[in-house]
Amino acid sequence: MTVDAVVPADTAAARLGVAPSPLAQLLLGRTLGTADLASERGVDCPGDLPSPSDPGLVERARRARAALGDRAFVLGHHYQRDEVIEFADVTGDSFKLAQKAAARPDAEFVLFCGVHFMAESADILTGDHQQVVLPDLAAGCSMADMAGLQQVEDAWAAFEAAGLADSTVPVAYMNSTAAIKSFTGRHGGTICTSSNADRSLRWAFERGERVLFLPDQHLGRNTAVLQLGLELDDCVVWNPHKPHGGVTPEQLRRAKMVLWRGHCSVHGRFSAANVADVRERIPGVNVLVHPECRHEVVTAADSVGSTEHIIRTLEAAPPGSSWAVGTELNLVSRLAAAHPDKSIVFLERTVCYCSTMNRIDLPHLVWAMESLVDGRVVNRIEVDPDTAHWARVALDRMLSLPGSGTTRG
Repeated sequence: MTVDAVVPADTAAARLGVAPSPLAQLLLGRTLGTADLASERGVDCPGDLPSPSDPGLVERARRARAALGDRAFVLGHHYQRDEVIEFADVTGDSFKLAQKAAARPDAEFVLFCGVHFMAESADILTGDHQQVVLPDLAAGCSMADMAGLQQVEDAWAAFEAAGLADSTVPVAYMNSTAAIKSFTGRHGGTICTSSNADRSLRWAFERGERVLFLPDQHLGRNTAVLQLGLELDDCVVWNPHKPHGGVTPEQLRRAKMVLWRGHCSVHGRFSAANVADVRERIPGVNVLVHPECRHEVVTAADSVGSTEHIIRTLEAAPPGSSWAVGTELNLVSRLAAAHPDKSIVFLERTVCYCSTMNRIDLPHLVWAMESLVDGRVVNRIEVDPDTAHWARVALDRMLSLPGSGTTRG
């Protein structure tokens, strides 16, 4: 067995009444006239990447999956394309999938159809004998990338210089790199998901005067204000691109929530105007959004919750009800198809796929599986032992919180 690399849909849109835009096409790795695939990280795979137009692609996927059998476990995040979800052994949010992988120690290979930080979490939680594969290395996360380790270390140094580090507890969102989870563990903090952020924050406030929340400012703000009862004035935003984060030492001292200046490129684009527009177009519509959305969107919505909450809410909704959903378009499209007795539309009028999630397509999955069948482990994701140790410390702190044993993100 050799290792090639070790590294630290428009149909759906049409069904939901949204139109693909040139910007969305560029984000999905297309050009408006010509295609220079070699210019994109992750496209040039060792070996031959199957053509998406290959009429035998689905059959190749079936053969490779059958050949791998129980040696492989395929995880599919809710935001993945339908063509990938078809071959997933289990679907879910990022942490649920990592937990599922950890519960399958017999699987030699874990193929994570998601983004890079998710594969890192799977590597941290699975056994040393298991190998985690990400079918396309270009499947990253813009939110996770907004908090680099050196940037966070520099911010913490500013806290220390102000005499505030000892009274500050870091809380990292699951959607962060292994390095940031490790930083959190080393400095006495914990991890949270979008469904247990309130519990993680309450834990943190029992141990310190303020929280450094990484990397999604919107989830941190929404949870602090709407669930913990803090005021917006209790929150300040730390901008790593400005001297001293763009805040004065006095502002930092008074703050209860220091929010990292990060956001989800999908959820961050929804606006209060989108909510007003859909209410005007669809009388009686229920607006259901993810807590990574802006505060103005969350406060204008009828219901707010994690990806799993969104799924459960629509499953339980009465026939004939109307819903506008503010989350990734692949999932909204899948939910609309699964519940034809309800009207389920996308909150925004234009396409809003997660461009990096969409990098995992059937050609990359087939290439990764066929490579494993041939005895080559490609695109393996490995977290170094020290980083993994402290990240696991932070994760275990979260798992020790009441009600967090089966946490969903």
